[in-house]
Amino acid sequence: MKVFVAGASGAIGRCLVPRLVETGHEVVATTRSREKVDQLRRLGAVPVLLDGLDAPGVAETVARAKPAVIVHQMTALAGMDDLRNFDRGFAATNELRTRGTDYLLTAAQAAGVRRFVVQSYTGWPNVREGDRIKTEQDPLDPRPPKAQSETLAAIRYMEKAVLDAPVEGMILRYGSFYGPGALEPLVELIRKRKFPIVGGGEGVWSWIHVDDAAAATVAAAERGSPGIYNIVDDDPAPVADWLPYLAEAVGAKPPRRFPVWIGRLAGGEVGVSMMTQVRGSSNAKAKRELEWQPVWKSWRQGFRHLESGGEPAHEKPKAA
Repeated sequence: MKVFVAGASGAIGRCLVPRLVETGHEVVATTRSREKVDQLRRLGAVPVLLDGLDAPGVAETVARAKPAVIVHQMTALAGMDDLRNFDRGFAATNELRTRGTDYLLTAAQAAGVRRFVVQSYTGWPNVREGDRIKTEQDPLDPRPPKAQSETLAAIRYMEKAVLDAPVEGMILRYGSFYGPGALEPLVELIRKRKFPIVGGGEGVWSWIHVDDAAAATVAAAERGSPGIYNIVDDDPAPVADWLPYLAEAVGAKPPRRFPVWIGRLAGGEVGVSMMTQVRGSSNAKAKRELEWQPVWKSWRQGFRHLESGGEPAHEKPKAA
C-alpha cells in the first residue's frame, strides 16, 4: 500500500517509517522541519515539508500522494516540566489534534483514503475511579484536573472526528513512551531529582517502547476492525514501583518523597493526579484483534537495558 505518515520525524515516526518500508509499503512522510527531510529520505520514505495546520497545503499534498492509508502522528509536545500549566504546554499539540485532524480527514475523504490511523493517548485521560486497569470500553475522565481539561477535550474531539468520518478509523491510545528520542526529558528531571514520588505513589502508569508502538501502528494500518486500541505493555505499575526502578537504571539518586500537600504546591492538581490517582490500561484488545505482541513486555525489561544517556539499548529482550 501507499501510506501517508503525517508527522513522521517524531519518536514514533522514526521507528514507524522504516518498519513500513521493510514490510513493502510505499511511504510518503511529512515533517515541519527542513533539517529532517534528508533523515526521512534515508529511512526510505518520500519526504514532504508540510505544516499540518496549513489546510490548502495538506489538501494538495494528500491529493498528490493518493495514499490508501493515512497515519496521523502530528504532535508538538513541550515536555512535563510544568504540570501546573499542562494545557499551555500542549496548546500546539491540541491544535494539531483538532484543526490538524480536520484538515487531514477532509483531504482523506477527497482523495478516497480507505483507512485513517491516529495517535491518541491512554493513562491520565482514563477515568480515575474504580478498577486500577482500564479497557477501551471504560470512559475517559469526566472531571479531569482543570489544567488538563483543554487537552482532554482535544483528545475527545480528535477521537470522535476520526470514528465519525467515512473512513476506517483506527484510534491508537499509546501509553507513556520510552526509547530513542522519547525518554530523555523525563530522565533529565529524575537526574535533577525534580520528579518526586507524591503521597504513596499509587497512580498507575502504562508504558510502551517506541519500537513496539511502531509495530502496533503497522498492524493497525494493515488490519483490524475500526475502533479504539490501547497500545501499552503487559505491566501497568504504580509510580512507587517504576520511578525508583528507573532512577536506579539511569544511575540517578532515589527520587524524593513528598506528602500530597507539598506535591500540590509544586505540581498542582495535575501533579497530584499523575502521582496518586491515574489508572493504567489493558492491551488485551490490541493483542487479540491486531495480532500484535509487545517485544518489550514490561518496562522492567526496557529500563534494565537503558544506556547511560537514558535511551534503551537496541538489544532485544531474550526469549524466556
